[in-house]
Amino acid sequence: MKRHALALLVGAVFAASPVFAADLAQVYRDAVAYDAQFAAARANLDAGREKLPQGRSGLLPVISASGNTTWNQNTYSGLTGNGSRDASFNSNGYTVSLTQPLFRWQNIVQYDQAQLQVVQAEATFEQARQDLIVRVAQAYFDVLYAQENLTAVRANKEAIAQQLAQAKKNFEVGTATITDSQEAQSRYDLATAQEIAADSDLEIKRHTLSVIIGKDAGALNPLRNDATLAPPQPAAMANWVDAAEKDSFTVLAQQAAAEVAAREVERNRAGHYPTLDVVASYNDSSSGKTQFGDSRFDSTSRAVGLQLNIPIFQGGYVTSKTREAAANREAANAALDGARRNASLLARQSYLGVVNGIAQVRALEAALLSSNSALESNKLGYEVGVRINIDVLNAEQQVYSTRRDLARARFDTLLAQLRLKAAVGTLSDADLQQINGLLVH
Repeated sequence: MKRHALALLVGAVFAASPVFAADLAQVYRDAVAYDAQFAAARANLDAGREKLPQGRSGLLPVISASGNTTWNQNTYSGLTGNGSRDASFNSNGYTVSLTQPLFRWQNIVQYDQAQLQVVQAEATFEQARQDLIVRVAQAYFDVLYAQENLTAVRANKEAIAQQLAQAKKNFEVGTATITDSQEAQSRYDLATAQEIAADSDLEIKRHTLSVIIGKDAGALNPLRNDATLAPPQPAAMANWVDAAEKDSFTVLAQQAAAEVAAREVERNRAGHYPTLDVVASYNDSSSGKTQFGDSRFDSTSRAVGLQLNIPIFQGGYVTSKTREAAANREAANAALDGARRNASLLARQSYLGVVNGIAQVRALEAALLSSNSALESNKLGYEVGVRINIDVLNAEQQVYSTRRDLARARFDTLLAQLRLKAAVGTLSDADLQQINGLLVH
């Protein structure tokens, strides 16, 4: 009794207050601020961009400074007339040195690699951003579909309950057989089980969305019934496939990785090359007076020159590292081929998903009209005695099944549109806003 009163009170509060449903754009903004995968991608981008100053550092001078202070205590023996004596004094000094590489080929190659690594990091981040858009849309539409499914299941259950009551009444007055009642009862029990499964699936889908956005999304704006699904532009699949093989962020990231691997061979081979540096140093040292009254000693030295290093033999290390880098280059090239093939496959699948999805939506819309007409005809036939109860139940089941299929087809087509643009690297927030405009607001 208390629970029932509480439910009425909560219902009254919601009835008195306006309910604001979240749309796809709002959910996406929440995901950008909260999603753990996207946060990791953002941090990886920041880390990847640091490769550039690290690579540049190998071309810039290295300046170092060192200092020392030393307490000296010496013993002198065999001195004429004095035997032996101790001499104690403090010495100090510091050195500043500078090394400016003039020719270190491995450092030049490493700087080129750093630039490519930044390109790779940015492409990887852009792919993560596009993945977030698709994941948000997927989770959003999964909730809508689960709601649609639950609504259809409950409506089906209610219709079956009415048919069950009518069948029992007809049996009591002798106008129907017990078979009609048993068949309706069987359908009702099945609908109850389906309702439990649908309700559980909705809870799971809601939780999946909350994991991405960090909170319960609450009510969501549904898709408009009159929403128009646009076909791909350009209309030729080959154009999308070609663009995916060249412009997909996955391909761009892997292409940068392959170029880094190619330069790694050159960088390791440079271990055989000589290096030339400008070296400069400044040294200042001094020692205090000894207890014998010796004078203070100060010295200052400056030096500037060129330093040439020629590697002769390093135990085969450079040769081995070069062979290792060459093998990694082949692996990176193979991975690039795989990325292009996967991008091509994704573009084909997504393109067909959009084109066939639009055709399926149109067919299911026509099927829904036909199913509704068939249901009305069966109900009328049942009333006049030319149809039996099972015919009505079957017709109702067909209507609800068609509604679910239509909702699924619409959502899948919209997701295919997003995936198609992601396959060619053009998916942006504007595309999400365009789909958001198809929702009820």
